[in-house]
Amino acid sequence: MESPWELSSLHMTLRLVLALAFGGLVGFEREQNNHPAGFRTHILVCLGSCLIMLLSMYGFGQFASETSVRLDPARLAAQVITGIGFLGAGTIIFNGNSISGLTTAASLWVVAAIGLATGAGFYYSATITTLFVLLSLWILNKVEKRWLRGKRLRSVRIEMPDSPGILTAITGIMNAKGAEIRKLTVEQLRTSEEGRERLRIELSVRLAKPDLLVALAEELHHLPDVTNISIE
Repeated sequence: MESPWELSSLHMTLRLVLALAFGGLVGFEREQNNHPAGFRTHILVCLGSCLIMLLSMYGFGQFASETSVRLDPARLAAQVITGIGFLGAGTIIFNGNSISGLTTAASLWVVAAIGLATGAGFYYSATITTLFVLLSLWILNKVEKRWLRGKRLRSVRIEMPDSPGILTAITGIMNAKGAEIRKLTVEQLRTSEEGRERLRIELSVRLAKPDLLVALAEELHHLPDVTNISIE
């Protein structure tokens, strides 16, 4: 009877090659869309997870016959899920009202799980999970761009001299472009060289359609004496 604590070199190589392929497929999608963790990163995570799973299951087989030794194949694997959180956190970027990198962090986490499953010999579950991940990243990304991206909050920052009716003009442009204002703050800056008071106006808005972003920036730029506009 074949020992459950031993694995042939051929099967071990097969699992490592599959982990490389699974991680490479997910990483290729991330690389194509210029995300922080791309092709090589996902391959290394999946391959490393697979190796740790193999080590945890078969690396200590010589001690299985010892009466005082109890082997736990899941011990090292459990630490991978915890440790991958530090790598995923490095891909998350917080910028103003927006957070980016969450999907890439999640893909690293699931690629680590795929690597563990491959190392444990769960080929079917690893394959199906890889296919589901790719479908989620490709198809749902298109759905998000078409239907959901315009629903995100955008941060609009405008710097310009103080003048009567300026807030009315800004809100009028927002309403004309179908932008819903969720928050508005006004900060007084240092007086300009001409002696005019300057303002920094910040708004959190929700656009009806994402393609209106450029048109909105152009309309705001046409306001008198605008010196700086940023939209995030």
